[in-house]
This record gives sequence, structure tokens and C-alpha cells, in this order.
Amino acid sequence: MSATFDPTSQGRPFPLAGRFLRGLALLLLVFVAAPEARAQNFQSQAPFAFLLDSDSGAVLYEKSADDPMVPASMAKIATALVAFQEIGAGRLNLDSEIGISENAWRKGGAPARGTTMFAMVRSRIKLSDILQGLIVQAGNDAAIALAEAIAGDEATFGRVMTERVRALGLTKSVFRNATGMPDPEQRVTARELALLANHIVKTYPELYKIFGQKEFTWNKIRQVNRNPLLTMEIGADGLQTGDLEESGYGLVGSAIENGQRLIVVVNGLKNGRDRAAEARKLLEWGFRAFEKRQLFADGEVIGEASVYGGEKGRIALRTKGAVSLLLPRGTGERLSARIVYQGPLNVPVQEGAAVAQLVVSRGDVKTLEIPLYAAETVKAGSLQSRALDALLEVSTGWVRQALARITRS
Repeated sequence: MSATFDPTSQGRPFPLAGRFLRGLALLLLVFVAAPEARAQNFQSQAPFAFLLDSDSGAVLYEKSADDPMVPASMAKIATALVAFQEIGAGRLNLDSEIGISENAWRKGGAPARGTTMFAMVRSRIKLSDILQGLIVQAGNDAAIALAEAIAGDEATFGRVMTERVRALGLTKSVFRNATGMPDPEQRVTARELALLANHIVKTYPELYKIFGQKEFTWNKIRQVNRNPLLTMEIGADGLQTGDLEESGYGLVGSAIENGQRLIVVVNGLKNGRDRAAEARKLLEWGFRAFEKRQLFADGEVIGEASVYGGEKGRIALRTKGAVSLLLPRGTGERLSARIVYQGPLNVPVQEGAAVAQLVVSRGDVKTLEIPLYAAETVKAGSLQSRALDALLEVSTGWVRQALARITRS
């Protein structure tokens, strides 16, 4: 719920209105005084496109980013995630042996005539090699073998994939198999593929290196990585391509330039040439058109939240670390930010508890969403103050809105 603002309040909330609130939205206006930017005129030819700054989480470009799309082999990024999680939990290690069943061989191996690592039926292969077959060669046999080893069968593994991405906050993507082969219920979004890729980059940096491996040889058959970005000398080091008749040509890619990592997703293109060109164009535009700006210093109080029944009526909020954002170079564009939470917060509130979200938008594009934490501890107030809070809450019975404004240059 958006707050109502009084320009004469000078940042001081009205005492009563600021004390009780459900779904607070505290508006923060960020002005960047500079000439009008031309970078925002960029348009991607891809039906689905998304560009993310890995470090800040800022969204640099989006097109149909939340619309469902067919992932094709890009679904194997989620397959790799589950395998990485199993390794992290100690249930598997890189020397674990994965069996190649007849089902994995027939559906994903040479007989299927799809992408395959050419694993031999009824052989056993170290997980380190299976992961290279899955990621570098996009092997369907490797994907199915992993699914069977972890979950017993591919359908069950599809449910595991969906549950694992739900735990990361990805609510729209649904997986039904480990390979990305056609299924009417298997859908993802460009935004969630980018967030999934970024999670892998940050959480499993050593295992992520497999995505940048340019070739892999198995069963005396050498195959090069299908990701065209890896040979373009643009700092690319991952992730995965996909193409089916239902999906068109798609790619999830990542590249680093001058210490900055961008994640790109495109899908629905007509051929591999267009896919490579569009992904490269987005990455190069992102590196060229944006500059990093700090919005808040480490430890700086960003705003407040209302507290119900506490020894005080409001609590300060801050982030963990500095808050930075990528902004178009030479822009006079205004950013808006909201502090959003379900409140008033019930006591006790412990210092360091995640109690709200800072949501920053550039026009209609949500560019950043990060948690906010209580900067102090608020204990239960006296019986009298709690009774007064209860009386005011019952007597009004509607959402009260905090009034505040912060301006930054």
C-alpha cells in the first residue's frame, strides 16, 4: 500500500498516523541531476529479455520478464542447482558414482539424437564428469542420470527442482523434468532464470566454473560448449543455451568487465545467430550505458517502521552493507523507493531481525529489492502503553499511513 505524503512534513511523521500501519510504503525520492539519458532508448529484438547487475541486484533491462516461457535446455541450470545443493549438504561428492540406466541412455543418450554426453548404458560415471556432461555438453543422458540418482525418477526430480527454486523465492517457475524437454506444464520466466543463475554464481563459485569450461571429452568424443558468448572475448563465463520448436532460441549468460558482472537472459529468437547477437548486444549495452551510484552508506539508517505494544512506537531500519545502484549514464531520471512491511510490528523486535523490504524503482521498472533489518531492539511497553495502542487500533479499524519524505542528490 502506498503512503500519502505531505510536502510540509519535512520528514517528520504525524505522531498518530506514523504509529499504526499495515503494509507501509515510505517514499524515498532520489534525484540524479544530469542531462537526459539516451541509454534507455535501447530495445531488444528478443521476445523475452532480462539484464541484471549481479552485485547490486539492479534490473537494467526487462522485456516480458515475468511472462511464462518454455526453458528448453536452460532448465538444466535448475538441474545443476539441485546437484550443487546435494554436494553442499554432503549427500554427494564429486567422486560419487552415478549410474546410467537404460532409461537415461534411451531417452537422453545416442539413441535419442538430442544433446548427449554419449554415456554408455549401465556404466557408472563420477559426478565430476556427469556435471561436465550436463553443463558443458548439455547432455540429456547426464541430466536424467542425475535425476534418477537424486530422486529415483525424473518426474519426482522435477518436483524437487520446483521446490528448490521456491525456497529461493522464485514463485513462477515450474519444472517437470531434468532435461528441459517439452512438457506443457514446464515454464519459467526470464527474471527468475536470471535470479537463479545469480544465486549459483554467488553460492557455488567453485562449481560455477564448470559453466565457463569451453569443451569436454567423454567416450572419446570431444564437444565444445554450446554457449556462443564464451568465444566472444567479452568476459563471458557461463551459463546455458536452449532451443526447441516451442521455445525458439534462448540463452542465459554471464560476463564480467572491470569487476562488474552482468547476467543476461534472452529467449524466443529465430536462430542461434540472432540469439548470440542479441545476448552480446544486451551485455555490451549494460556495461557501457550504466554507472554505479551509492544510495546509502554502510550502517546508515534508511527509515523507520511502526511498532505495536512496544516501549517506543517506532524502530529504525538499516541494510546490511552499503546500498548501491546502477543508473543510466548522464541521466536526470528520478528513482522512487519504498520501505514495505506488514505492520505495525509486534514486540519484541530484536536488533538485526529482517522486518521490511527496500524496493527501488526506475519508472515502471523495479530495479532493486533488498531486506531491511531492525537497527535496535524494542521490548514490550508498559501495560498502559499497550492498552493505549490496542484502544487506538480497535477504534480506528483502518490502515494509517506514515508521512515522510527523503530527498537525495
